Amino acid sequence: MNTIVTKFGGSSLADASQFRKVKEIIFSNEERRYVVPSAPGKRNSKDSKITDLLYLCHAHVSTGISFDDVFNHIRDRYCSIVNDLNLDFDINEHLDIIKKDLEEGASSDYAASRGEYLNGLILANYLGFEFIDAKDVMIFNADSSLDTAATNSALHFKLSKISKAVIPGFYGADKDGNIITFSRGGSDVTGALVAASINADLYENWTDVSGFLMADPRIIDNPKPISKITYTELRELSYMGASVLHEDAIFPVREVGIPINIKNTNRPQDEGTFIVKDTDGSMKPTTVTGIAGKKDFTVISIAKASMNSELGFCRKILSILEQHNISFENMPSGIDTVCFVIQDSQLKNKKEVVVEEIKRACNPDSIEIHPNMAMIATVGRGMAKQRGTAAKIFTALSTAEINIRMIDQGSSEMNILVGVENDDFEKGIAAIYNAFN
Repeated sequence: MNTIVTKFGGSSLADASQFRKVKEIIFSNEERRYVVPSAPGKRNSKDSKITDLLYLCHAHVSTGISFDDVFNHIRDRYCSIVNDLNLDFDINEHLDIIKKDLEEGASSDYAASRGEYLNGLILANYLGFEFIDAKDVMIFNADSSLDTAATNSALHFKLSKISKAVIPGFYGADKDGNIITFSRGGSDVTGALVAASINADLYENWTDVSGFLMADPRIIDNPKPISKITYTELRELSYMGASVLHEDAIFPVREVGIPINIKNTNRPQDEGTFIVKDTDGSMKPTTVTGIAGKKDFTVISIAKASMNSELGFCRKILSILEQHNISFENMPSGIDTVCFVIQDSQLKNKKEVVVEEIKRACNPDSIEIHPNMAMIATVGRGMAKQRGTAAKIFTALSTAEINIRMIDQGSSEMNILVGVENDDFEKGIAAIYNAFN
């Protein structure tokens, strides 16, 4: 029998009605054998995510403030789900333990992880599946990095003996049993690790959208859906702001070639988006797959005559950035110029010091600082074979009276990156989208 691993996001498990949808989805296909839940998300725009409330509880303890009111809100959410589903399950027993642990100084990672833990217990009881505590199968090192080999071994050993199970997302534990969490959105990573450990046939990621769209719907009205996208294209778009899937969730399944299907819990009939291997023969070549971007960058442009013949020039600059714990996004260069594209949050309170150190170490002819920049990435696996793609992008931006401040294209010819003013960001994405549709 084929095996499907399903991960459900916080909006998919926000209340009892959403739990019912999830159960119907899982039971509609017996191949859906392993389920990874997130913590309950918002039920409406004025609601709170359970994880945020748990972080708040921990913060209250740290400052000596009572967190009873906040925790009672958490208790009410979970009790409401259990009662509305008519489950014979004492959720208060687990809530009492968590409250006591928080009062005794449990870590922030422990606090944050309890949302997934409690949802996992409820969902396992509701489905009649076995519950596997993620702390027993997601193994972290002492420095809080994931021990991938140990995790894969623990998952494979455990799941080979269990036909159907619920494994909470977002957290694991180190070898001393201390709870460690992934970054926010880490339930995606848990699901991918589970899928990879058993070489699943498919990893389904259920959320509140029907897959990826060609552009941000907050900028473009009714953008076209993307039915299929390669791992590499997804990585490019996710990195530049397309936030349907946690970008680190790609790697575990990519290594073993497991396809991912992004699906909508509220519209399960929609096909969603399939994420497949770059070499998938069923892929039809498309010029542009998606357009994404981010605001608030600063570009440091450095010029020096005969820079190309001066050994170690860029290494010196990179060393300075490293010393100040600054990472850069892109580094377009010419014979006598090089630019470093850096997020403003990375440069905060460091810009003047970094510029002075570059002047001393490299003696450049000039250094120019271009703040308030936005980066727009146009991504497509068919770009390399389609003539005039770059010209089409530049013409669209010119027609919209948008000044291009920077251009960069990767060696794979799958991504053309342009830098524009922050104020032109939305207009720029709309211009490029309209040029290809």
